[in-house]
Amino acid sequence: MTANVTPWWKALKLRPEILSASGQIDDVQMSLFGAVHSKGTDRPPYANAGYYGEITHPTGRLIDLLTEIAVRVGGGADYLKARAVTRLDQGMGGGKSHACIGAYHLATNPETLLSTELGQQVAERARAKLGRELPNDLGHPHVVVLPCDNMTPGAGKQEIDGPASSLYERFLWRLFAKDYSLYERYLPFWSDKHKIAEAIRAVNRPVLIIIDEVLDYVGNGLDGVNKPELAAQDMAFLRALLDVVNDVPHVAMLVVMIASDADKTALSKAGRDRRDDLNTLLERNGLPATVTEVGDFADILRRRLFDAEPAAEVVAATAALFTSVHGEKAWAKNVWDAIGADWRQNWKAEVTASYPFHPMLINLAKEEWSKVTGFQRVRSTIRIFAATVYALQQRGKSGGWVPALIGPGDLPLSDSTVREALLGSGLVEDDRTIANYRSLAEIEIVNHDGTDGTARKQDLGRDPFQWNDTNPRAAERAATFVFLASIVGTLRPGRGRGASAPEVKAATAVPDVRYTITDADIVVDSLVHPERGMSALDIVPGQGNNKPARYFLSTRLTHRMLVSNIRRTITHAERDAVVAEFAKKIASSGPFRDHKFIPADLTRPAADVLATSGLDTAYTTRLFVLDPAQFSLRNGMEEVTIEALTIAMGLGQGAQQLPVQWASSAVFAVANTQRRSLARGMAVEYLARQRALAAPEIQNDDELKATGTKELSDAKQQLEKSIKRAYQHVVFLAQPDPNGERYLDQLTFDEENLTALDGTSIWKGLADRDKVFDAGEFGARALVHNLREQDYDKTLSDIRAAFYSAPRLPLLYGGDRDLQQAIYDAVSGELVSIVDGTGAEVAVTAPSQVNLSSTGLRLVKPQPKVCAECGRPIHEGACATEGDPGDDENSGLGSPGGPGETGSFEPSGGGDDPEPSAKDQQVAFSFTSNLLASGDAADKFAALFRAFYMSLDERQISYLQGTIQMVLQAEAAGQLRQRLEELGITATFKDI
Repeated sequence: MTANVTPWWKALKLRPEILSASGQIDDVQMSLFGAVHSKGTDRPPYANAGYYGEITHPTGRLIDLLTEIAVRVGGGADYLKARAVTRLDQGMGGGKSHACIGAYHLATNPETLLSTELGQQVAERARAKLGRELPNDLGHPHVVVLPCDNMTPGAGKQEIDGPASSLYERFLWRLFAKDYSLYERYLPFWSDKHKIAEAIRAVNRPVLIIIDEVLDYVGNGLDGVNKPELAAQDMAFLRALLDVVNDVPHVAMLVVMIASDADKTALSKAGRDRRDDLNTLLERNGLPATVTEVGDFADILRRRLFDAEPAAEVVAATAALFTSVHGEKAWAKNVWDAIGADWRQNWKAEVTASYPFHPMLINLAKEEWSKVTGFQRVRSTIRIFAATVYALQQRGKSGGWVPALIGPGDLPLSDSTVREALLGSGLVEDDRTIANYRSLAEIEIVNHDGTDGTARKQDLGRDPFQWNDTNPRAAERAATFVFLASIVGTLRPGRGRGASAPEVKAATAVPDVRYTITDADIVVDSLVHPERGMSALDIVPGQGNNKPARYFLSTRLTHRMLVSNIRRTITHAERDAVVAEFAKKIASSGPFRDHKFIPADLTRPAADVLATSGLDTAYTTRLFVLDPAQFSLRNGMEEVTIEALTIAMGLGQGAQQLPVQWASSAVFAVANTQRRSLARGMAVEYLARQRALAAPEIQNDDELKATGTKELSDAKQQLEKSIKRAYQHVVFLAQPDPNGERYLDQLTFDEENLTALDGTSIWKGLADRDKVFDAGEFGARALVHNLREQDYDKTLSDIRAAFYSAPRLPLLYGGDRDLQQAIYDAVSGELVSIVDGTGAEVAVTAPSQVNLSSTGLRLVKPQPKVCAECGRPIHEGACATEGDPGDDENSGLGSPGGPGETGSFEPSGGGDDPEPSAKDQQVAFSFTSNLLASGDAADKFAALFRAFYMSLDERQISYLQGTIQMVLQAEAAGQLRQRLEELGITATFKDI
């Protein structure tokens, strides 16, 4: 480092609390209970609103949260411009308690907090939302704090809870500020929404309610007290309160409850039921929110660790030190390009954002550490980095070497605070593995006083080089990065197992051109040497430039421990990719002519993904399997999927209306949201076992290999089973009433042995819903039954197209073959005729001769045969007589009569002619009748439907299609509903 650049450890001043604790920052995990109730020396510094604002970086999401609360409680008549209930649901260490304390300060001491940088940004955003200034006191709100992680159900603390013991009683005691008369007045009404609302209004001030870690109370807390009545009352109160808050003006509520998929707390069945109940209530009444995101890392760190921003000229000078090294061709070719060092492209801005940390270290924390399940993103990072900057600052003050920017190899493992902050951060969960890595750090890298350790001894014993003074800990830095890459698990998210050779060399770099890539090669080669290097190092040999060697510090693990470590490194994207891969393999088309898997693209809206997936294929029955990473149904998360399917099926409105012609012959297999989560869990288990089996630790141990092989096979079976179960829903275009509107309908498989990934199962289910014909069901009679009057005289091409595009017509099992056979049979049975453009009847001698592509041949009703001699119609081979029933106006069946009734029966029969021996008749009739206005109309209809019933009972009816609307008594409607459900018929019932 050149002498004219001020080092970061001189340019920045650590906060007093870090200095006084020697880098062990104890109050990273802020306590809402401590901020509200602690006194005297126990009162933490952040209990002061001004100090809180000073150490809090104003992240965009935290500003959003506090703005919503400020507008809701202090926005006057505009309070409805902000949401009432917010749920903080991110995992441990994400800043939830920090946000709760901010909300508390905002309401209890708004003038102080709004004067800080954080408060000023909240006020500015509120001004933009309201179009005016917030009042400085926000209307003097009253705050009710329920820190549930510091509450024992049924046992209140006298100094805090007074006479209260239940959650409702504690709420009242805090709400009325220990006013005993008001407390007694509302005490009996723990589930009465009206009374709870009245109690809140009785305060006559805006109210902020903060409920922290509610699951600690309603989960195992209520189990432990073993009082079912108390549990029931507390849950009833929470249900009522969540509904009430939305209805009372100037009331905001902040609830902390980690999302179920991120909370590993073991609960009893009753506890899980209460959690699910509360989840549902929070989803219905509030919106989830987070207060930090990965991009906030560097800013949060600097604000939390240092008491002022660095001077701009110091940051710029420090960044300039690295320019020559980044531009050096050998380093660029062998290191920077190989590791994808994107931060070089905008180096000055990256350093400005991350100073005094190297962008490579910040990216490591953001992109890798934060994705490990057990890592507490903000809290753990602050602890690690606070210990690091303190230890390095002390080293600098004592004359030791300190890097110009703290990189991924610069965390001083010789310092016990740094080492334990790393091992206790959640990057390693298993106690035995933690102990192993603790030993490895001292043996393979550096011991507590910096005099021993394989890597450290190589640095101490190195012959003098020109760069020794600017990089005296090169081997230790390389080994430290290998250590970091190893403790996150066998596989690093998105990087592969361990640390690659170029990454290790990058960790040794310094802003000194005298330290060349050749020097870095020598340092790394010595460190990984089989004899004099780190003995616990596993090496995966390289395979050319694209696959460099990788290094991994191995501890001897059981298969279970190894799987556990790997499981935490699997990303959501990897998990979802496995689910998609298996779903694609399992899916079968069955009777559908074609099936296709539609992959997710989370960078685009779901509707756009479907609209551009080539769904509209002509004359083809299609089964589309939707990727559950983007599409699912039920559990309150189906809106986006339904919207996308609506548009894809041509049912969109306005600009979202797509020109879709063949939607009727497209069917979609969709996963159930809740079952998808189970499949995702199994995908993680499968991936963890697959990767564990591939690890050298397993491959080199026959016993572990046998265990791993068996567990992988079992995991694969469970994954396939869970994915089949997840695909529970089928979506298709329906139009039961030929004159009604088209709409999306759904088929749901409740049986465990049925799945929407099986085209055969889907077809059977759709056959029960009259959406399709099953094998052998479609024949000449079915064809005639499904043709409407306007279908006749259409071309064969139009008839064919209708069976693929018109949802009123069921899909055909054999597609075109079935339609050809049915038309041929209908023509042969004189049910229909095929004519050419001149109207001349065309003879058909085989099904294959029915040209469904023809636009010249038309399908018409059968043409009557005429006697060549007399010109009269021929009946059963003889000329019609004068007594032909067609001449007798009274011989037809006519109309059934009755007020407002109309009817027709086709073809008509009767008269004196001999009955045709084996002819069916198609009957179509409609009616509208006010049965209250005609005395005998009900009896006549009863007689009609008795005749209808007799025909059904005697199996004389082969096809049914129709729509009936009626008004009847409620009791009778209930009986009718039961019968319809038995038939699988969907009906609409509404009170009038």
